[in-house]
Amino acid sequence: MDGFLAATAISFAVIFVAELGDKSQLMALTFATRFKTVPVLIGITVATAVVHLVSVGIGYGLGATLPTGWISLVAAIAFLAFGAWTLRGDKLTDDEKQKAERTTGSAILAVGGAFFLAELGDKTMLATITLATQHGWFGTWLGSTLGMVAADALAIVVGRMLGRHLPEKAIKYGAAALFAIFGVWLLVEAIRELT
Repeated sequence: MDGFLAATAISFAVIFVAELGDKSQLMALTFATRFKTVPVLIGITVATAVVHLVSVGIGYGLGATLPTGWISLVAAIAFLAFGAWTLRGDKLTDDEKQKAERTTGSAILAVGGAFFLAELGDKTMLATITLATQHGWFGTWLGSTLGMVAADALAIVVGRMLGRHLPEKAIKYGAAALFAIFGVWLLVEAIRELT
């Protein structure tokens, strides 16, 4: 049970941080201005659960076939890259914003479909794959799904309460620093295993 709890907690923290300032938060906020909050959160949850289930399947399969030292090295490089990606920023394009505002069908289907497509190949999907190579698949899936939904729910609540976005620079630098810390930690672990 300790492995499950550790996988869930680590995955929740990493994905929550990765999602801060991501375009998915901007999409969640945009959808929440058009639809009620609960259907938006249901759509986000369903899409995230499916994408992250695929992610942990890929990651768990890689973890079973590759030596752990090399996995740690690749994970370290990936997390350092995620940190740089976070510093670079992620913006919602005008086209993506217009699609979110024009959607007239079922809110759950509209939000779920948009989030599913937006998350394919996104840094949170790649981070989930990376985490699943080293932790149990179920804990990683549960933690990563809950972390993303919590971050998007936070964007909706804060956005509605304050009527504006969180300070983008503080979020960007904080998330990048946490990715760098995880990356360095994994790098040290990889060096220990490979020597």
